[in-house]
Amino acid sequence: MPSTRSAGPRCAALVGPYLSGKTTLMESLLFAAGAVSRKGSVKDGNTVGDSAPEARARKMSVEVGLATAEYLGERWTFLDCPGSVELGAEAQTSLMVADVAVVVCEPVPDKAPMLAPLFKFLDDNGIPHILFINKVDSLGTQEIRVRDLMQALQAVSSRPLVLREVPTRDGDTITGYVDLVSERAYHYNPHAPSNLVEVPATVREREQTARQELLEALSDFDDSLLEQLLEDVAPDKEEIYRQLAKDLASDLIVPVFIGSAENDNGVRRLLKALRHEAPEAEAAAARLEIPLNGNIVVQVFKTYHAPHAGKLSFARVWKGTVSDGQTLGGDRVSGIYRMQGHDQHKLSSASTGEVVALGRMEHVATGEVLDDQGGKVKAPLWPDPPAPVYALAVSAEQRSDEVKLTGAIAKLAEEDPAFSVTNNADTGEIVLWGQGDIHLQLAMDRLRSKYNLPVRSRMPAVAYRETIRKPTAQHARFKRQTGGHGQFADVQVEIKPLPRGSGFAYDEKVVGGVVPRQFIPAVETGVKEYLVQGPLGFPVVDVAVTLISGQFHAVDSSEQAFKTAGRMAMSEGMPKCEPVLLEPILQVTIAAPTEFTPKVQRLITGRRGQILGFDGRPGWKGWDEVKALMPEAEVHDLIVELRSLTLGLGFFTTSFDHLAELTGRLADRAIEIRQSSVAAQ
Repeated sequence: MPSTRSAGPRCAALVGPYLSGKTTLMESLLFAAGAVSRKGSVKDGNTVGDSAPEARARKMSVEVGLATAEYLGERWTFLDCPGSVELGAEAQTSLMVADVAVVVCEPVPDKAPMLAPLFKFLDDNGIPHILFINKVDSLGTQEIRVRDLMQALQAVSSRPLVLREVPTRDGDTITGYVDLVSERAYHYNPHAPSNLVEVPATVREREQTARQELLEALSDFDDSLLEQLLEDVAPDKEEIYRQLAKDLASDLIVPVFIGSAENDNGVRRLLKALRHEAPEAEAAAARLEIPLNGNIVVQVFKTYHAPHAGKLSFARVWKGTVSDGQTLGGDRVSGIYRMQGHDQHKLSSASTGEVVALGRMEHVATGEVLDDQGGKVKAPLWPDPPAPVYALAVSAEQRSDEVKLTGAIAKLAEEDPAFSVTNNADTGEIVLWGQGDIHLQLAMDRLRSKYNLPVRSRMPAVAYRETIRKPTAQHARFKRQTGGHGQFADVQVEIKPLPRGSGFAYDEKVVGGVVPRQFIPAVETGVKEYLVQGPLGFPVVDVAVTLISGQFHAVDSSEQAFKTAGRMAMSEGMPKCEPVLLEPILQVTIAAPTEFTPKVQRLITGRRGQILGFDGRPGWKGWDEVKALMPEAEVHDLIVELRSLTLGLGFFTTSFDHLAELTGRLADRAIEIRQSSVAAQ
């Protein structure tokens, strides 16, 4: 029999691709454990996991959902993680504090590659995980064999997948399963516990073969079990269960269960497996190398700003018992809450292993470990936010809301570190960066509904530059007579192009004092003021200007007059120098499964890119990296098309490389947009 140990509070994260059924599975787990009396549905928008208004509107998880249940006397917290690839950072931080992950997938071999990045993250971080093949009731109708499905899934997992059950069928219908350890058969009953039945004769041979494969997989990690198999000795079932729990805790194997969350089939068996085989909180704390200083240690893994309750810090208690009013990491705990979706249940304390929300910890950030000695440190193995791949320029509809907008965006970034914000000095835009269109549209929705901020968004402007192709000499005289002292300055300058990347150079070759020394810097100031916006409407780079001569008036000349003359000389001379537009070119590194590499290459060339080469992605079996140079203008929505071509798997990083000339229709269009923008201002 499995272990009957009594464990402390534990935490399981439900993860998997979009539409795999994670939210439905959590609802089914809560129903089976008696935490909810009636199941909700994603379609009706009334599940515990999709309590956010944005989730209900989109019928998808948009942030981690927390729920707690007691099963056979043990407390479990389930974390329903978003499945969208754009919200992957939210899933990763939740996985870090979980004792075990339940990877939910559909029984479709062609979708198996979608699990590759998730499996890699779990294995890189040593997180124990179980695979739950959901929607198993569709296996028969799709004529898919479990063996073929397992083969496809094994191809994307570096850990051996260990099948724990084989389905029983009645024609094309999956009617139940045979447990490969206990060798007992169960018949599914929709929305009710399965009942014990005789092992069907039609499945006995397949069950024996699958059981032998399970034992052989376990024997790779246990010499005693290997010896028994070699001697044809039947291993004790209790020993098999112990070995399964041990290997799962060490992330050596991935047990595989089947079921249908929609019909509550196989869910109770999954709950029992979690209860008997999932490691306890101490193992997760050790895996994360949490410094257990002090009597109480907690770690914040999610920050949420509730509309009325203020800041909530979702935290896992790694050591001790935290009480309301205590000070952790220098901040006073103002309320402890057990979360059931967005419902808050106030507690007086929380003990080791529990997952709770701590109220109004204003100076605490996501990922920090806090103790009762005042210690506050970043978790040693906390994942970094992913590189941004998509951006929107954001502005408040009312100018009076601009300060409020800055504060609201800061809170969004605190809740979700995958958001970042920059202020583009060249374009004057506030640019919000994220992981894709859905990710940023969620931000827009939250700004409007949660913070009551009417906002606009658009694609960010490209930071074009301009330069010149040929030199010229230019004379300019500024003369203005008014009552009293007038204004007078006369300058002659040479304007020359510089090699790409040189920036700006200023020099003077004035002889005979025709321009007094104190006025020479003023000419440079006027030149620089003009270069902020050249004849094409963009900042000018790679230009050298030399003051070669001029005239002055003993009474009317001033620094202001010479600054104006310098600006006039540039204004009149620059259009004669064949100004040309420059666009920023980025070095782009695109990662995708090898089978999509040809599509990625065509995508690059179709966006005016230059392929530099490709090679296998280090540490990623079956993946390539393609390096290319691409115009920044072509990269703005690159992620949308890339994901469309690669089952949502492709991603990229960028860095600035150089500026290149842009001519023809594209240049005309960029100049036209710039002029329209300036006119609108």
